Amino acid sequence: MTVAPPPRRTAQQPSGQAARAGHAAQAPSAAPKPDAGAGRRPGPLRPPSPLRLLSRIGGADRDVLWLYLLTRVGLWITSYAVAWVFPPDGEAKDAPSALSRWAQWDWTHFLHIAQSGYFPEGAGLGTGPGSEGWDNREAFFPGFPLILRAVHVVVPNWTLAGLLISFVAGAVAVLALARIARLGLAGESTAPKSERGSGSAARTGESSASGVEQRSVLFLLLSPCAVFLAAGYTEALFLAFALPAWLAARKHQWMLAGILTALATTVRISGLFVAAAIGVHFLITAWQARSASAWRPLPWTLLPAVPALLYSGFLYVQTGDWMAWKHAQERGWYREFHAPWESWSTTWHAAFDSTFSTGYAFMWQAELAAMVVGLVLLGVLVKLRRWPEAIYIGLSLWALGTSYWLTSVPRATLLWWPLWTLLAAWSVRRPRVKVAYVVVVAPLMVVFAVSYLSGRWTG
Repeated sequence: MTVAPPPRRTAQQPSGQAARAGHAAQAPSAAPKPDAGAGRRPGPLRPPSPLRLLSRIGGADRDVLWLYLLTRVGLWITSYAVAWVFPPDGEAKDAPSALSRWAQWDWTHFLHIAQSGYFPEGAGLGTGPGSEGWDNREAFFPGFPLILRAVHVVVPNWTLAGLLISFVAGAVAVLALARIARLGLAGESTAPKSERGSGSAARTGESSASGVEQRSVLFLLLSPCAVFLAAGYTEALFLAFALPAWLAARKHQWMLAGILTALATTVRISGLFVAAAIGVHFLITAWQARSASAWRPLPWTLLPAVPALLYSGFLYVQTGDWMAWKHAQERGWYREFHAPWESWSTTWHAAFDSTFSTGYAFMWQAELAAMVVGLVLLGVLVKLRRWPEAIYIGLSLWALGTSYWLTSVPRATLLWWPLWTLLAAWSVRRPRVKVAYVVVVAPLMVVFAVSYLSGRWTG
């Protein structure tokens, strides 16, 4: 993939008195002063700061953060309403706390790991992996539980600590997504060729860039499974590392990209898919550079493998199994390998053959729909020859589509940043796309949020 250069600023050539004035203003500096640093050897290169990627918060960034905050408020109000309308006991006279609505499902696994580790003694969980009563907690990578344990030192309530992590991480993620969307639009002009370089074209390009930033974030935050960006889950934290990592890679800051991707890998195994995308992007960039020096940062692209190896080594010491995390997923979530068509067939029958309750059947239908969206996205990326992103989406679909049945595919769409940036760019060219998305797709977000918060989530 060829990285588009940032848009060049064009200025009209000064003429007449303005030109003479400008020349006169520069006259005193015509004879440059001797460079005080001439002859000195350049100092060591400083590693780019992660904060530099998200520094200089501008007006567009504030609009993005405002949108993010408003959607958080909406979800918190929803959790309050669900506590009153859908209490665990239908005859209850007192509603449970809204905070308790967030303390369920996979959150309990992260909580137990943060509280007692992966292999607690005397916790009533059996003797170890595979034994009766074991909760297969080793299926979850340690990044989120470690941060949760650290935040809990300051925030005594475990659930609130988890929500705080996702709140901060989500803010970082949406800012990074907006920057990625803008970077993808850099160098493109939405104005006619005859107007390029004019003030009208410049204003149009600036408006398009601002629009694609906000819309990419809007589409993400109104997506069906957006509730999991607010819950004490790994999606927001993963994106807070993965999206700045991709942004750094697009800017050829390979060391920073490797470090951030390694952090993403401590949160989810999907970090290795991001590493693969960045690796392909690096290979393309280095090959096009036609320079031996362009290959020197290559080891940084391999850094994300280290956290996965360390976690596998830790599990091997405890269990004698290098792939204990994968085998835990197989035991607890039926993620043993099956051909993609077998997985599709099993999910189809679960969704439409009346073998499960309606709640489960609806979630199987959502799994199938999300897989179709992913396959269409992959086809679009291949057509556009955006090979790094295609590698990322392809690996994600392969991992999700080769288990006994499709599981957690709708949640995985949150991690498909090319989906949101491509939809945003499309909606800038076709304004009706935004209206259709908000009217048709956004209501599903409410349905999924209520399902999760009321304890009826099954996906």
